[in-house]
Amino acid sequence: MSEPRLSRRAMLAGTSLLAMPGIARAQAGDWPRRPVRYINPFPAGGSTDVLSRIYCVRMSELTGQSFVVENRGGAGGNVGVDTVAKSAPDGYTIGLGGIASHAIAPTLYNNLNFDPEKDFTFITGIWQLPNLLGVNLDLPVRNVPELIALLKANPGKYSFGSAGSGTTLHLSGEMFKQLAGVDMEHVPYRGAAPGLVDLMAGRIHMMFDNMPSILALSRQGKVRALAVTSEKRSPIEPDLPAIAEYLPGFDVISWTCVCAPAGLPKDVTDRMSHFSKQALEHPDLVKSFRDQGAMAWYTSMAEITAFRAAQQAKLAPLIRASGAKVD
Repeated sequence: MSEPRLSRRAMLAGTSLLAMPGIARAQAGDWPRRPVRYINPFPAGGSTDVLSRIYCVRMSELTGQSFVVENRGGAGGNVGVDTVAKSAPDGYTIGLGGIASHAIAPTLYNNLNFDPEKDFTFITGIWQLPNLLGVNLDLPVRNVPELIALLKANPGKYSFGSAGSGTTLHLSGEMFKQLAGVDMEHVPYRGAAPGLVDLMAGRIHMMFDNMPSILALSRQGKVRALAVTSEKRSPIEPDLPAIAEYLPGFDVISWTCVCAPAGLPKDVTDRMSHFSKQALEHPDLVKSFRDQGAMAWYTSMAEITAFRAAQQAKLAPLIRASGAKVD
């Protein structure tokens, strides 16, 4: 998942939640009895940081203990996730998992230091974030059918950018190619920002990016937004169609989850799930997430465990077809 830069105001969006009254606290002697370390495997300042802090502030309010965000970026999130996997299974080190580390990495990387299935206890989903297909303003298309027709008439002529090989943004393009039966060149960038600059300048013709950043450019009249990559339209921008309306079965989203080391005791996982449900369904958190372009997403432990496995199986053929691989 790419890391759009956000304003200082957005970074502090979760802070006001600390003052919210009327939130039940944990009884003394129950988990957590001391501060909990929450590892975000991406750098500070991006969307994962902002959303993680909003979640952690709400969890702090609910439990009466601090949830301290620790940013440990590197290797597309794998460094921080590996730290979670190798921590003591006592409930005091948890972290942010998601599509990059737990569904894409097993196929993308030849060697991982962790097993994305066996080394973790999955607690709940946290949020889902659709990607968005945007095109250069000079491209003579205004909707997905027109884009497909243009690409079919000019195989190999047009290019799409992404924040890097093997990202959900790249895989969105690969799925588009497969389902639409078109040929276009993939241009990977080291992050979304330089790709968006080239998109506006016309050096690439289209780009898949996380919704908040490319939607902002569309609203400013700098690119043309065509459709979202989620299965259904996003309530954040309901006038934008889903690509699946034209290409049935199209569905590539960024998603995250709370993960902990394998072997976490059931009484701890039950309490984590219980408090996470209260946090993720609280109207203030839902609004704060939505303000950042994300949808709060609570799941049971069984649901997120099955979802992760299904996502890995679904994305593996796309990754292999794309040729993306990391040693």
